[in-house]
Amino acid sequence: MGYENLLLKKEGNICILTINRPKALNALNSKVLEELSDAVDQIENDKDIHVVIITGEGKAFVAGADILEMKDMTSETARKFAKQGLEVFRKIELMEKVVIAAVNGFALGGGCELAMCCDIRIASEKAKFGQPEVGLGITPGFAGTQRLSRLVGIAKAKELIFTGDMIDANEAERIGLVNKVVKADELMNTAIELAKKIASKGQIAVKYSKIAINRGFETDIETGMEIERNLFSLCFATYDQKEGMTAFIEKRKPEFKNQ
Repeated sequence: MGYENLLLKKEGNICILTINRPKALNALNSKVLEELSDAVDQIENDKDIHVVIITGEGKAFVAGADILEMKDMTSETARKFAKQGLEVFRKIELMEKVVIAAVNGFALGGGCELAMCCDIRIASEKAKFGQPEVGLGITPGFAGTQRLSRLVGIAKAKELIFTGDMIDANEAERIGLVNKVVKADELMNTAIELAKKIASKGQIAVKYSKIAINRGFETDIETGMEIERNLFSLCFATYDQKEGMTAFIEKRKPEFKNQ
């Protein structure tokens, strides 16, 4: 499927997905969300792709949901729009692949929510983050109230959402919203190098680790430990476990087959 608003590029085991509506600051409308959902399905089904990088074309990562589309929505159409966004972002969050957000500019509203559903966030020094929806008379609609508090704590999340304040990349790093801040011209290289490092590991182990972290975070520690124990034991039924440990003992680089 060809896309009007997305660019997909494969580099080895890495896929770079770019939101490509620069004239609209990559704002998310129903069409973009539809294309994003389809692209995620394609990427998830491509066994040669191990890591995904999501970024934006131009000076914005994603400046938010498309206000022109939302302005005249009814409660019912708004509910459907929110459901569409929530489902796409949850699909990204639950991908078996690791997903890195390379935040190149404005990540506001739906853009901040998109970044938060990724596993790792690398930000350009020019990036800006915020959930400004209350200034438009609405709440966040793509799980901003849920993921922000889980990432930065409930008190800071309430402050950012209740005020609608925009913060810079350094403040986002300080409060734990992003993993790392780099110079603008180093952003993609940094994200790609991180992706290559992750892609070089045993991908079954990476996948199981992601599942254990995500599921465990949403439950009590006893249940989380049981999830980890089960996934840990499943690793010992794989070729990669045998290869990884044999390579360690033989002091050589492992040759994982992801099986």
